[in-house]
Amino acid sequence: MDGGGRFLRPLTGLFVAPFALARSQAPQDHPTAPAKLVPPRRRRRARGRLHRAALHPAATLTLLAGVLFSAGAYGAVRGGAYAQFIEEIGTPGDLAARALGLGVSQVTISGINELKEIEILKQSGVKARNSLPFLDASMIRDRLRALPLVQDADVRKLYPNRLAITIVERQPYALWQKNGEVVVVAADGTAIDTMHDDRFARLPLVVGEGANARIQEYLGIVAAAGPLAERIKAGELIAQRRWSVYFKNGVEAKLPERDPVAAMTKLARLAKDDRLLEKDIQSVDLRVPDRVIVRLTEEAAAARAETTSKIAKGKV
Repeated sequence: MDGGGRFLRPLTGLFVAPFALARSQAPQDHPTAPAKLVPPRRRRRARGRLHRAALHPAATLTLLAGVLFSAGAYGAVRGGAYAQFIEEIGTPGDLAARALGLGVSQVTISGINELKEIEILKQSGVKARNSLPFLDASMIRDRLRALPLVQDADVRKLYPNRLAITIVERQPYALWQKNGEVVVVAADGTAIDTMHDDRFARLPLVVGEGANARIQEYLGIVAAAGPLAERIKAGELIAQRRWSVYFKNGVEAKLPERDPVAAMTKLARLAKDDRLLEKDIQSVDLRVPDRVIVRLTEEAAAARAETTSKIAKGKV
């Protein structure tokens, strides 16, 4: 400013100097497009941040590896590869526990009589990939209790590497045939399981509606047969009223509704004294008191009829 109060240079130079000019990309037909003022210090700091980020390739590689791992894990889960890995090898926790000596190296099973060890082991689901710390004992117990022959089960972990299983079995008492299906039942008639093999073939067999609830009555009849008991094949409850006993040679003994034990005792005496059950008969009816009605087989009946005819004609 001179002595007359005038500036010696333009004011614009005083304000523009601290900033750098950065013109926008104005069209050629607008040469006078206004310029944007950018603080130089801020611009330098932005360049510095970009520069520093570019100086860390390890961080970039770590980030890339994380993304690739996440994508691979997601694909494995969706594709079922991880589930297959768990099924065959075990969970990461099982792997670590086995490395520390806490795997399942021995399984002891006690209390079984009718069941087999392989059946218990298969039902438990325990495999070599398991480890004691990550084994759910309550889940194994529930699986074992689901077996019809298992009344109760106890599962204990014995560290470092043993699993103890104790079974309480239901006691099979008889076989019950209904609608063509044979079922193993307990002493009170409760169905335990369907018959899958011949392991229970030795048990007494009852047939018919309600026969499972009257097993004790049938066993009393069998006991009254004495030596004939071993020749009895099955007992059938007829109309839930009376029993018919079938012998292994096919003979049917029809017992009365009242006092079937006495009727069986009588039949046992006839079988011993007169060898009744060794004759060509189809059935023995003991339902009428003081009377025994014997029905011959068709062949025996035909032969008897022919003999009777010959006698009548005087040819014998």
